Amino acid sequence: MTVDMRTKLIVFIIVAGLGIFGVFGWLGYQLFTTGFSAKTEPHALEVWAARQIRHLAIPIEMRNAQNPVPLSPGVIKESLAHFADHCAQCHANNGSGETPIGKNVNPRALDLRLPDIQSMSDGEIFWVIHNGIRFTAMPAWGEGAPAEDKDSWKLVHFIRHLSQLTPEELDQMKALNPTAKKDLEEGAAFDQFLQGDDAAAARTDSGHHH
Repeated sequence: MTVDMRTKLIVFIIVAGLGIFGVFGWLGYQLFTTGFSAKTEPHALEVWAARQIRHLAIPIEMRNAQNPVPLSPGVIKESLAHFADHCAQCHANNGSGETPIGKNVNPRALDLRLPDIQSMSDGEIFWVIHNGIRFTAMPAWGEGAPAEDKDSWKLVHFIRHLSQLTPEELDQMKALNPTAKKDLEEGAAFDQFLQGDDAAAARTDSGHHH
């Protein structure tokens, strides 16, 4: 290595180090001034840094992984029900994140229809669903080893489908959301009770006490 190249390398390391120090110093200052409040909207630099960390935290073999579950109408129907029951409380049925929970966590629940999400590879989206994201409201939904988690791969297909949701599909999801589903189940149990099913009455009563 020549003296000129060595000098350029040293300068680069110093500049890069100062840049990293500046970013973390700024983030530290923001944390000091705002605390851990979830009401504070994260700065664009904080969002950018979090996304870079998320990207680097995903193993490269997963970033390049292809979805092993073939796309079909049945997969969309199954994952629609899964999304409505597990994901919509934060992300909304249409993926916008405009829910009471999604709007009041920090960082906010993402709009899954935006290019920042849709440009992620299938493997990256799967990894986030399967493992969750530490220090956020995103839980780890995957069970077992990644190769066994077909449900999360199916959800990847549904996330790709969000921008194409039909009014009929949104109506289906409303009926499958946890609160709506509980009301429907209790209504069905009450109807059975009126028809003489005493066991249904017990199910209805127990449902009202949760």
